[in-house]
Amino acid sequence: MTRTGWKRILAWLVLIVLVALLVAWLSRWWSSRGPAQRVAATAEQLSKGRYLAEAADCTACHTADGGAPFAGGVPLHTPFGTIHGTNITPDPDTGIGRYTADDFFHALTRGEARDGHQLYPAMPYVSYRTMQREDSDAIYAYLMNQPPVRQRNLRNGVHFPFNIRSGIHLWNMLFAGAQAHPASQGATPSWQRGRYLVDTLGHCGECHSPRGTFGQVDRDRPLAGNSKLGRFAAPDITPAGLSARGWDAASMRNYLATGITSHAVASDEMLKVVSLSTSRLSAPDVADMTTYLLGDKPLMAQAHTASGAQGPDPGRRHYLDLCSGCHGRDGEGVPNVAVRLRGNSSLRDADPHNLVVAILDGLPEHDFPGLARMQDMPGFAQDLSDADVAALSTWLRARYGVQGSAVDAALVRDLRRGSTGH
Repeated sequence: MTRTGWKRILAWLVLIVLVALLVAWLSRWWSSRGPAQRVAATAEQLSKGRYLAEAADCTACHTADGGAPFAGGVPLHTPFGTIHGTNITPDPDTGIGRYTADDFFHALTRGEARDGHQLYPAMPYVSYRTMQREDSDAIYAYLMNQPPVRQRNLRNGVHFPFNIRSGIHLWNMLFAGAQAHPASQGATPSWQRGRYLVDTLGHCGECHSPRGTFGQVDRDRPLAGNSKLGRFAAPDITPAGLSARGWDAASMRNYLATGITSHAVASDEMLKVVSLSTSRLSAPDVADMTTYLLGDKPLMAQAHTASGAQGPDPGRRHYLDLCSGCHGRDGEGVPNVAVRLRGNSSLRDADPHNLVVAILDGLPEHDFPGLARMQDMPGFAQDLSDADVAALSTWLRARYGVQGSAVDAALVRDLRRGSTGH
């Protein structure tokens, strides 16, 4: 090809890029200049929209601590950097006030904002892809009838090259359309409704499923647990994982409704989920979620058999010195003070991640839906070495969780340093 031919090709490429940039700019300009929407809704429609927004747990990501409802600003820390929840109040300039119902449904289910820019997959549009249009419209009507708040979205801290939003098109092509497999077996109406509540509205798999190298949810292992998103791990909540830790239908229903059972309490991000979402759902919906999590034919919850491990090892000594004052000499716990350790779900988990983090960091005071509470627990990172924490964790798991494997001091060291990958 002649030099003139190459120059023409280059000129055309430059022209195409300039046209694409112009179209993108015009799209954003129209988004900022489009008409503000006014949405009329009956009291019944608003009630339904509020219920569905709670089922979808919108508040957790879009209402900052001490901030105005749905005005954004909640930081979500990911391996790719910090992403902030956006303003979804009906303010026309900083919120979604110019969004139509079609725009809103498109953003929820395809991850694309009204001006055409790609949303980060931290917004669970991959899970919301199966949301029913009527449910999206109800949530939209509810949000558009909330007080508008003029608050600009915070700048995200996503690392290069993941901060290049156009690259999300490729991510979507590779991962967004992956077929999601159910986490349990079933076909009853209760199971079907539960699957919709858990997998779509509740998007539980976004935290509780393993993720791949590029942050994609592993659709082949739904709800099998994830230890790489936050300080605390999201445990395995498949039927097999729940059964192994002693969960049955009654305890699961109570946990989702109140955050408390005899062998577990909701903590960290799950306490927010219970407080802002599952505790506000109807009893039939909570029952349907339980049916899906356990399956139409639940596995029998494995009984807890107390271990006879009482030897004078260092783990027991640490327990008596540091833990028994609140948890009881033999792990019986104290209501509204400290959790019961006998048969505790975290101690029965094959992964000691959360136990180690709790010992190192402690836990804040917990206020559960209703009147129940739990006092704060101090962290012992300054008092115990890695070997000490490993010994205490090993003894607790053997004594109260019937877990025979020893906790490695190297895991404690990594978690002390803040690493979540193991």
